[in-house]
Amino acid sequence: MIYVCISIFFLAVLILDCFLVYQKSCAIHNVRRLCMEEKVQMLSKLIEPMGFAYDPKQDIFLSRTDAWQRDYGYSSLFDRTAPFFQMVFDCEPIYFDYEGKTWMIELWKGQYGINTGCELGIYQADALLSSSERKRFHFHAITDEEMLPVHIDFHKKGRLLFTLSERHWWLAGFCMGLFSQPRQLQMRISIEFPNLRMACAFTDALLENSHRPDTVYADGRIITFCFDIPTTAQPQQRFRIRCALSQWKNRLLCRIYRWITRPFHKNIDRLLYLYHYLPFAFRKLLP
Repeated sequence: MIYVCISIFFLAVLILDCFLVYQKSCAIHNVRRLCMEEKVQMLSKLIEPMGFAYDPKQDIFLSRTDAWQRDYGYSSLFDRTAPFFQMVFDCEPIYFDYEGKTWMIELWKGQYGINTGCELGIYQADALLSSSERKRFHFHAITDEEMLPVHIDFHKKGRLLFTLSERHWWLAGFCMGLFSQPRQLQMRISIEFPNLRMACAFTDALLENSHRPDTVYADGRIITFCFDIPTTAQPQQRFRIRCALSQWKNRLLCRIYRWITRPFHKNIDRLLYLYHYLPFAFRKLLP
């Protein structure tokens, strides 16, 4: 009887292995038969509900202006709980008052699961907030009319990973399958404000955040600065062990992602391959 059970077990394993080999072969064929335009259209349709778009020139994922995340605004709770969702990043909230409202422009750079990325979000309150209220307040995203032209050059260890340039409320970009520590990353940012008063209010806030005057450049309404080493207290400092475990897992998952999708090199091919081969894993990958 035991030999019969063993035989059935190995037969089941053999059948499963044959099925996976066939599934893998079909997935590779389904990706390779498409031209780039068809791939972009297909992937864009798949990731649009997640609030992202794909940039084929840079092989990165971008945030959309109509992303669902806009409805939820911003709370500092998001940053404090991020390590528990495999997100380990440096963040820098910059608060300033303008026209009877407190504005906040926040910067993020770091590891989002299997994605190395950066973000710049622009939010506001409906009134002026005191310093003690700012960190507890739930900000809402700005309107289309209030969106600002933003340019970001994103580097890792001095090497340019990608460039973002768009009028936005939440400009973000992500390199899938790349692992990084937040300290290895740098954002060089330019923001164009609608007038000099707003530009000066933001510049003063940068300097109050301990940004050195020689690292902040003003060209009329355009303010340029770098986000390298955070000047404010970081949420991850409270969860050092949790962040270390998350980064260990993120590094491992990056390697698994690249290993499973090794028939391909560009992320658009890798993702479509996963969509056909392991569809249950596909929606787990974007930040």
